[in-house]
Amino acid sequence: MKEHRDIVIAGGGMVGASLALQLAAALPPTMSICLVEGFALPAPLAGVKPDYHPSFDARSTALSYSTRLIFEKIGFWDDLQQWLCPIDTIHVSSRGRFGSSLLRAADYGWSALGYVVENAWLGNALIQALYRQQRVEIISPARVVAATPRGKGMRLQLEGGPQAALETALLLVADGAGSGLRENLGVAAKEKPYRQHAMVANIAYAQSHKGCAYERFTDQGPVALLPLLPCAPGEHRSALVWTLSPEQAVQLQACPEQEFLQTLQDRFGYRLGRLLQVGERHGYPLSLMQSAEQVRQGVVVMGNAAHSLHPVAGQGFNLALRDVAELAAVLARGVAQGQGPGDIALLQRYLRRQLPDQARTIQLSDRLPGLFMLTDPVLGLARDLALSGLDIVPSLKREFVRHAAGVADMASTMDSAATGQGNG
Repeated sequence: MKEHRDIVIAGGGMVGASLALQLAAALPPTMSICLVEGFALPAPLAGVKPDYHPSFDARSTALSYSTRLIFEKIGFWDDLQQWLCPIDTIHVSSRGRFGSSLLRAADYGWSALGYVVENAWLGNALIQALYRQQRVEIISPARVVAATPRGKGMRLQLEGGPQAALETALLLVADGAGSGLRENLGVAAKEKPYRQHAMVANIAYAQSHKGCAYERFTDQGPVALLPLLPCAPGEHRSALVWTLSPEQAVQLQACPEQEFLQTLQDRFGYRLGRLLQVGERHGYPLSLMQSAEQVRQGVVVMGNAAHSLHPVAGQGFNLALRDVAELAAVLARGVAQGQGPGDIALLQRYLRRQLPDQARTIQLSDRLPGLFMLTDPVLGLARDLALSGLDIVPSLKREFVRHAAGVADMASTMDSAATGQGNG
């Protein structure tokens, strides 16, 4: 069996599969692309799109407006339409303070500020799109367990697949925040623990969310509720991301359902009426993780393996996808000019172009929770005035929304897309 592939993607999760689709759309068909995933992927469905039924307990991801533009460009957005819940408005408030702001998609000519999709549907739809495209070789279940330089490329050791080794001009590391392959390559990761945990669950309540996402800042940490499509037994439901102290998280994960709901009701309030039901509760420690290196000759570290963010701004996957789109664009231009895909000068060009977006997004997600936990009354007043000021100064509010939607550097694309959209 032939050992060489032009590009190998290690990791077939949402970022790895998105990367494979993006590269397949951008690069010439003569270039070989291989995706290696450790878990067995779903079988291809011949000639039909995958069907999926929502689960009350399903985990979800918020997709920003920039993600819509990227997926539309490669023809994947339509595959998601059936199970997207649009975010029409975002209500930002601070518990016990007067500062608040309401962000509306209609104010910017957009059909939505973002969308919420269940991870199982997004992941399955990405894989089925790859099968239909028939452009990317998929090796699953198998893992890339080691990589060593070989000439201008990399020699890969595989475990569990039909062959033990591959050679590639470019290895894309997308195997998650705890990346064993990143460690094998000797790439250090800087971690900043927040000494907080995230509690994730789906919540059913009495009133319709009407497409509104809520970001409620409290002195103990932010509470986010993202709108979901209706699903039995919760006709009105949202995805909860609740930042807590480690002790609170442990207690609330184990406590009776009614105690959990009452505690959340006290923190969030009655904007959605009485909270009725909570699904499976999951808790995990929060930290900011950044790879000390993202590129070297023949290697790019991507997704959570490159940067894992605080969930408060919902930007982790969306930033990763903007990285994916920029890498594909830079590789396409470089290959067209005769450069190899693993050329370090080409990869450094990608990183220079994407670092400002990464720095801005990471800084926002890192600083925002602490800003709303300030106890100093003068600083608290300034913060509340700034939050209220978003509704008073339209230009400030628009700039804030553009950064939150991930389109601060996509102005021409955003404006042209806005004039032509209408569904979604």
